[in-house]
Amino acid sequence: KRVVSTQSTGLAAKKNGKKKPVVVEEPEKREKTPSKKKGKSARSWDMGGKSTDGIDFSSPSDGAANLNLKDESHLKGTMSGDLSGFNEEEDDEDEEYEEEDEGDNVAAKNGGGGRGGMFSFFKNINFSTQQTVTAESLEPVLDKLKEHLTSKNVASEISVQLCDSLESSLVGKSYSTFTGLSSTAREALSDALTKILSPKRRVNVLRDVMDAKSKDRPYVVTFCGVNGVGKSTNLAKVCFWLLDNGYRVLVVGGDTFRAGALEQLRTHVVRLANLYSEDMVQLFERGYGKDPAGLTFEAIKYAKERRYDVVLVDTAGRMQDNEPLMRALSKLVALNKPDLTLFVGEALVGNEAVDQLVKFNQSLIDNSTTAEAGTKSVIDGILLTKFDCIDDKVGAAISMTYVTGQPIVFVGTGQQYPDLKSLNVKSVVSALLR
Repeated sequence: KRVVSTQSTGLAAKKNGKKKPVVVEEPEKREKTPSKKKGKSARSWDMGGKSTDGIDFSSPSDGAANLNLKDESHLKGTMSGDLSGFNEEEDDEDEEYEEEDEGDNVAAKNGGGGRGGMFSFFKNINFSTQQTVTAESLEPVLDKLKEHLTSKNVASEISVQLCDSLESSLVGKSYSTFTGLSSTAREALSDALTKILSPKRRVNVLRDVMDAKSKDRPYVVTFCGVNGVGKSTNLAKVCFWLLDNGYRVLVVGGDTFRAGALEQLRTHVVRLANLYSEDMVQLFERGYGKDPAGLTFEAIKYAKERRYDVVLVDTAGRMQDNEPLMRALSKLVALNKPDLTLFVGEALVGNEAVDQLVKFNQSLIDNSTTAEAGTKSVIDGILLTKFDCIDDKVGAAISMTYVTGQPIVFVGTGQQYPDLKSLNVKSVVSALLR
């Protein structure tokens, strides 16, 4: 920028008496641009955020399968016939445990210290001064026994009833040693627990499927339960078991609410079809937002026309106190009258699963009275998931069977298709008696 100044300078200006303008160069002022604050840099992932290979199991727009399927042919034939019981291989260990327990009893008789355990509570009874068991002498022992059962997730109400039953078996009888009393107590409690876990009605799915097939109709199973317990995963295990026994299965995508539910089922069906054939297993779905009751009705009709042997119906997870969603489930059961309504519960949550089961069952009773002779729809059986994660805290199985009188049909024991077992009553009783 140029600025003209009238300031006089030099000798010439003094002689002429005139002021000489002086041009002064000033630096040009530049407007300061605000500096941008450096933002947070994007996180660098292993795949650079560009490749989804190995994690994207959805189908492309043309509906064709887009799975890089690994060879799973070694799984075929592993589940033919009836399911094996969970921990059957440990039954021999349980027998060894009982023998060791008898050794502890002998040690206690001789004044030595035993290993302890559930029936060591009876050592508090003084056999040197008392030959006949009384209610007073049993009271502190039974209190500890109730705490022990409750710690293994047996509902408190059931613990009380088991201890009352045990008390009636022992009071008034004479025992000269701890060994005799402990053996009698073990036998009485074992019988009571076995009776609870062996309900009058036993579900034999393979037999019932054959019966339905002889009547030229599909056998329908509905899976229901709260969110995140593993309904879809264990439905796929049941499907694999049925396929391994030679039955054609139609899987119904009845969870029309949860994002990704249909894609999850489609992935399982594609894997199973790759193992067997597309003619053996198929997914029936009509997208999201559809009425599950109407969808299931349509699927059963479709299965009958195409001579599928079994229809497995997936449903959306819902909390037991959500009345609108429970009414929707009741509508599905009442309209389609499935042969087996399975409640899928998580063994890890203990007695919370019992509350869920009771309220699911009551909701079906309250909302789904059928027109035929006023009969009511109820839970027909139980599928307990994550049963391999609870160690000896198996009391939820006792509680759930006790409150409904319905059998535990399946137990989930892992993430693979063959990880589906039947309930081994002897193993559960042995775990509770330790």
